[in-house]
Amino acid sequence: MNTLQKFEAKQTQAFLENSNIPAFSPGDTVKVNVKIREGTRERVQAYEGVCIARAGTTGPNASFTVRKISLGEGVERVFPLFSPRIDSIEVVRRGEVRRAKLYYLRDRRGKAARISERVTGHGMEDLAIAKAASQEMTQTARRAAKKVEKDAKRAEGRKAQEKMKADKLAAKEAAKREAEAAAAAEAAAKAAEASAE
Repeated sequence: MNTLQKFEAKQTQAFLENSNIPAFSPGDTVKVNVKIREGTRERVQAYEGVCIARAGTTGPNASFTVRKISLGEGVERVFPLFSPRIDSIEVVRRGEVRRAKLYYLRDRRGKAARISERVTGHGMEDLAIAKAASQEMTQTARRAAKKVEKDAKRAEGRKAQEKMKADKLAAKEAAKREAEAAAAAEAAAKAAEASAE
């Protein structure tokens, strides 16, 4: 091991001690929280997509590429693994793939670009994690639950609007009746004055 390799190993060790980078591989869906400086303020922006490649996995120059579809366009970003700009990395779901570089996803659209979820194997040593991943609600089930919740909220909103309309109508009717009663009383008073003369 030459001097440069020793230095790189020491740097990598220091980076690994200071940061908690999860074990992830190409095919996994990751959320990278990146620190962004805007003038004097600093905020954290989440970038979620599929990891399509990892390069230089052992040295301080290690990087990974994340691809996502934004407004119908494919967007790829290369992140240095040990960058101080990266706040945290979260593994959203594990993907089942047979390649180290998933560049073929660039040519695919829609369902063809989907990656099936992995529930066993590398990075899934803990059986509890594997069970939780397999029992987790599917995306379709989550969408259905959201739809039911949304429909219930809409129904509540409609009921509230109908009640408001009914209240307004009742108030209008009451005001109309009061106005008619006042007009009748005024007419009676005028008739009484006319008969008195």
